[in-house]
Amino acid sequence: MLTIIYFIIILGIIVLIHESGHFIFAKLCGIYVYEFSIGMGPKLFSKKSKNGETVYSIRAIPIGGYCSLAGEGTEEDEKIPKDRLLQSKSVWQRFLVMFFGAGFNFLSAILFLFLLGLIWGARTTDPVISSVVEDNPAAEAGIQVGDRILEINGHKVKTSDDVSIYLQVEDKSKPITFTIERDDEEYKIEVVPKEVEINGTKVYQIGVTSQGELERGFFPAVKYAAVKTESLFRQMVVTLKGLFTGNLSVNQLSGPVGIYSVVDQQAEAGIENIVYLIALLSINVGFINLLPFPAFDGGRILFLIIEKIKGKPVKAETENLIHTIGFFILIALMLYITFNDILKLF
Repeated sequence: MLTIIYFIIILGIIVLIHESGHFIFAKLCGIYVYEFSIGMGPKLFSKKSKNGETVYSIRAIPIGGYCSLAGEGTEEDEKIPKDRLLQSKSVWQRFLVMFFGAGFNFLSAILFLFLLGLIWGARTTDPVISSVVEDNPAAEAGIQVGDRILEINGHKVKTSDDVSIYLQVEDKSKPITFTIERDDEEYKIEVVPKEVEINGTKVYQIGVTSQGELERGFFPAVKYAAVKTESLFRQMVVTLKGLFTGNLSVNQLSGPVGIYSVVDQQAEAGIENIVYLIALLSINVGFINLLPFPAFDGGRILFLIIEKIKGKPVKAETENLIHTIGFFILIALMLYITFNDILKLF
């Protein structure tokens, strides 16, 4: 029961942050906002002030939300002054409205990571080997505690997060080349991952960990928030590239069911892990929404760029059709990912 509450609260916070970015900049640009909703589906609660224009809603399905703007193609648009419609605003103003959903996700992630570092301590993110498991491939290849990882299979490594993501996307059925620094000297060490079976699943082991030291104070927290945000954003870029190159499978992605499982695990580990999870998911939501795909904010921004280049907007009917097709593709992908998440539970 507690996991369900955490799950709803975490998704609610992330959606609230994202939609608040759209809402605030829509209001700043003078755009009429019909509804600000957290959740999808049937209404559980709605409120509209006596002289206000916006309905504030909480809906039954705690996945997603929306900020309904005048000028997005509803019958109500005819009742709204033309200067308050989305289309009446400049390309720059519409860009700000579309961008700052994701923008607020990134800013909030920085804030959550800063609070995490300030309250519970900030771990350094240097990609330095903190432990090597005996009788495992890394130890047998000659990797030692204190080695700094510079590259993995030619990919430059800046943080311990880079180590995790590159080891995840690389083909571990083949040797992996580590470029490490030891006593101001660089070495290339080839490690052959070992295949083992854990709970009926075949995985590859290398046998190294990279866990930084815990620092406390304001400035370490600021540094941690900045470096960690950049590192997590870079992880998303590497993951996306891995999907296109085939190093990562769509089956490895997680939807709501997968996120629920992660929330369950992190809740048991303590509130600081929940705070970190909110920051991580917020960066994920911001990054995904900026992808230039129809129905995403990034897809809408792409049409703004096309409009700026052409000197005139794409026909509203054409743009709406493309976004609708993109929306159904996303729904199909979400259903497929959710189905795989359910299979993983068994």
